[in-house]
Amino acid sequence: MSGVLEVSADWLALREAEDARARSRRLAHLAAGLAAGAAGDLPARTRALTVHDLGSGTGSMMRWLAPQLPGPQNWVLHDWNAGLTARAVGAAPPHDRAGRPIAVDARVTPLDGLTAADLAGADLVTASALLDVVTAPEAHAVVDACVGVGAPVFLPLSVTGDVEVRPWDPRDIRFARAFNEHQRREVDGRRLLGRFGAPIVRGLFARAGWHVRTALTTWRLDRRDPRLLGEWFDGWVDAAAEQAQVDRDRSLLDQAVAYRELRGGQQRNGGLSAVVYHLDVLAWPR
Repeated sequence: MSGVLEVSADWLALREAEDARARSRRLAHLAAGLAAGAAGDLPARTRALTVHDLGSGTGSMMRWLAPQLPGPQNWVLHDWNAGLTARAVGAAPPHDRAGRPIAVDARVTPLDGLTAADLAGADLVTASALLDVVTAPEAHAVVDACVGVGAPVFLPLSVTGDVEVRPWDPRDIRFARAFNEHQRREVDGRRLLGRFGAPIVRGLFARAGWHVRTALTTWRLDRRDPRLLGEWFDGWVDAAAEQAQVDRDRSLLDQAVAYRELRGGQQRNGGLSAVVYHLDVLAWPR
């Protein structure tokens, strides 16, 4: 497999609103200014602002960021799943900051083979919720390609591994630790970076001499969106239990049933919530 993990369109749709709320608008505003400066801002600009979106899925990052950027705009969606990008290309396009529809193109692009040529003409490169599910070679390829093309890079919503489930339970720590180990698992010969992805990429850009800024951002899950909270929690515990099987951690597996029952009851009563921490990264050349 030469791309990152497969995700379902249903899951992407379920999380889109919370992703939009969580991403750093401060970094997005700075990215917009950098991108406009790279392209030459209106009215002098005669060509479209070109944005390359890595691991674009169904286009949620485009729908969120395009209205914050000046136009005209041309988005190039890169993903290893052509079915997901087809949804983005086939849907009505979002509008730029002036209310004009943007142009959208899509490419099937494995990250481990990404080069500066794939990003040719980019005024901005972006990727949302990506860095924790790539490998070290893929992270290096992304950074090398971005440095080669010289465009600013905005990479929001990489998990840090830090989670607060409320009300607190002493088992939270063990499940969080097992989940974080699961994020670092090997899949089809690919060792994922998990919570180290964003810090590694931040360090690679800094080593290349680029400016780097970060923002700690959060999902805040509660009874306002019980389906998202439930899906997240089930997936979180499922991953921890899968890792416990790999580690032959019988005590954690034995705790999983009672832990699910407790948290399920709390959610049904409206008392369960969670804060999931992410790191947003913005980098640009000096």
